[in-house]
Amino acid sequence: MSNDPLLQPYQLKHLILRNRIIVTSHEPAYPEDGMPKERYRAYTVERAKGGVALTMTAGSAAVSRDSPPVFNNLLAYKDEIVPWIREMTDAVHEQGAAIMIQLTHLGRRTRWDKGDWLPVVAPSHHREASHRAFPKKIEDWDIERIIKDFADAAERMKAGGMDGVELEAYGHLIDQFASPLTNELDAPYGGSLENRMRFCLDVFNAMRQRVGDEFILGVRYTADERLPGGTSKEDGLEISRRLKESGLVDYLNVIRGHIDTDPGLTDVIPIQGMANSPHLDFAGEIRAATNFPTFHAAKIPDVATARHAIAAGKVDMVGMTRAHMTDPHIVRKIIEKREEDIRPCVGANYCLDRIYQGGAAYCIHNAATGREQTMPHIVVKADVRKKVVVVGAGPAGLEAARVAGERGHEVVVFEAAPNAGGQIRLTAQSERRREMISIIDWRMSQCEKYGVRFHFNTWAETETVTAENPDAVIIATGGLPHTDVLSSGNELVVSSWDIISGDVKPGTNVLIFDDAGDHAGLQAAEFLAKAGAKVEIMTPDRSFAPEVMAMNLVPYMRSLQKLDVTFTVTFRLESAEKNGNQIVAHVGSDYGGVSKQRVVDQIVVNHGTIPLDELYFELKPLSSNLGEISHDQLLAGKPQSVTRNPEGKFQLFRIGDAVAARNTHAAIYDGLRIAKDI
Repeated sequence: MSNDPLLQPYQLKHLILRNRIIVTSHEPAYPEDGMPKERYRAYTVERAKGGVALTMTAGSAAVSRDSPPVFNNLLAYKDEIVPWIREMTDAVHEQGAAIMIQLTHLGRRTRWDKGDWLPVVAPSHHREASHRAFPKKIEDWDIERIIKDFADAAERMKAGGMDGVELEAYGHLIDQFASPLTNELDAPYGGSLENRMRFCLDVFNAMRQRVGDEFILGVRYTADERLPGGTSKEDGLEISRRLKESGLVDYLNVIRGHIDTDPGLTDVIPIQGMANSPHLDFAGEIRAATNFPTFHAAKIPDVATARHAIAAGKVDMVGMTRAHMTDPHIVRKIIEKREEDIRPCVGANYCLDRIYQGGAAYCIHNAATGREQTMPHIVVKADVRKKVVVVGAGPAGLEAARVAGERGHEVVVFEAAPNAGGQIRLTAQSERRREMISIIDWRMSQCEKYGVRFHFNTWAETETVTAENPDAVIIATGGLPHTDVLSSGNELVVSSWDIISGDVKPGTNVLIFDDAGDHAGLQAAEFLAKAGAKVEIMTPDRSFAPEVMAMNLVPYMRSLQKLDVTFTVTFRLESAEKNGNQIVAHVGSDYGGVSKQRVVDQIVVNHGTIPLDELYFELKPLSSNLGEISHDQLLAGKPQSVTRNPEGKFQLFRIGDAVAARNTHAAIYDGLRIAKDI
């Protein structure tokens, strides 16, 4: 047996967990009609295949109709969910893992105009900032009804074969009862801590009566809200003791913080540039104080930190949830002593930000996550070895090279720059986003493992490519900043890339015109403002930086709001002209009837990229497919068989920003789904 602390089994009641790593409950927003159908099941089972001890689903499943999900969650209040749950639990158990589900009533953390348009309920009329609904103050009959709904849902989950149920308390209705900030009820459910805890314990009592004493019940709860007047650390320790002493709960899953605002949520679930495992020591304090099974997860992205968490006795089970979205086979690679092959979570939070914006969860650099039915986490060897030439070593090109190499092909990569990385290398120059470079470093190490040959400082031309006698050529040359967006004065502007890279000296009074709305605009603003510039960020949109999304926006705002930065929405930079040492910016609006001026000494434009595609069009007439991709074959996961030029010597494909300005995930997805079928 291994001496690795992470690989030691752990007994939770009757359940023997095969190691100490869990995937905590999270909702990837893959349900169909509120049910965990094939896609959801494939995603969940993949993590069980990868060796995790326990996977928890549904962060979290709704128990009542007046708790409508604000994104695509499971609907545990429907009887029809039981057979779907059974199919998923059976498949996970076949892989040797345990499976639990998280149940919740959202309380005020939802909206009345979702689902059945029922009023939101909470223990006060206080609105939650994030979801903006003013709740109805909960009545006695609501409390009775919701307690029964929890019990009904737990019974359904037991019938579906779940090993246990976890209550989602933090930020949701149970926590809203517990916190003095959100509970304005009279006794018996308001006032003292004992009264405020009564709802939670009544829910557990009702569930126990339905599911029996052996079924595992846990709770993920706030042990310190870190808000003036809220649940304090001392309250949290007392709550923890009372949960243990109730005899109703089998483990504690500890959270610190509050999630009613974007900054609060981001402190609970930190993103890149923020400290790793910020609440681990706090969870250890709870475990020490209670001597009770304790779980915890919050930005524990690497094996070393997880190993420390267990070895130091901080927790009994350590959650690596976003890490398993990046690489579902972490445990298998630990067992096989291949930790260097683990794809690293870079904390980009593309997964969660997409969910909170109404999309499905995707990992920024594992395009197979959430697409397990069509995309491989483990690439299979090709039947015939081919010669593949990749031009460009940004994220798209490196993913194509890695996958082609893993397929067993001979792969050659040409890159004009002295290093791999493309736009990511530029992005990683920001201290806060330096973790992004791991996307490149991991692919480079994998390419080395598969024998991929690189030619850096090489501007590939037609002759360069054809001299390799390739069977397939993949153009991943990316793009260049598009700044030619004004009616006049385009020669007076610089790009956000120019500022971030340091190629252009910062001005002192700067207008940033950002209608791409991505990280580059805010990175340039932060660079300029920290250099002492007065900065105005202007966008024609009704909100700035929409592509950055909520949680990623938090660190930017914490930085920029302290500096001399102004945000202007719904105005468009139309033209610019020189006036001595200054630039006069002419500003209008898509809404019409507006003409303004700004006098600045520097204008920065962030407007995406224009494809660098000359080589592609030079190679196109020499290729067998003339660059055409069959979308039907691409989406079906079949090899490309288009032949438009029988005399062509190679297939030609174009991916990433060499096609059109998109993002890192799109570039990597392009590389994977083209190269996996070559």
